[in-house]
Amino acid sequence: MTDTPPDRLASNPNSPFYDEKVLERGVGVRFKGVEKTNVEEYCVSEGWVRLSAGKTLDRAGNPMTVKLKGAVEPYFREPAADA
Repeated sequence: MTDTPPDRLASNPNSPFYDEKVLERGVGVRFKGVEKTNVEEYCVSEGWVRLSAGKTLDRAGNPMTVKLKGAVEPYFREPAADA
């Protein structure tokens, strides 16, 4: 596994950008220099994050999200495990 988080990652298992192994390792996201803990999805190359909007849910039971544009800096919270 590489020490660079993927360009795009989602926490929703139904998304094509969901990666369980990466999420288990722990990915943190800084958006515009501020640590965000409610990130549902991010894309570094396009410069946006999708944040959950409180505890509200849509009619399918998924969290309501807000898409914001700006500088995205993902990082791993834990170092890579040696195999």
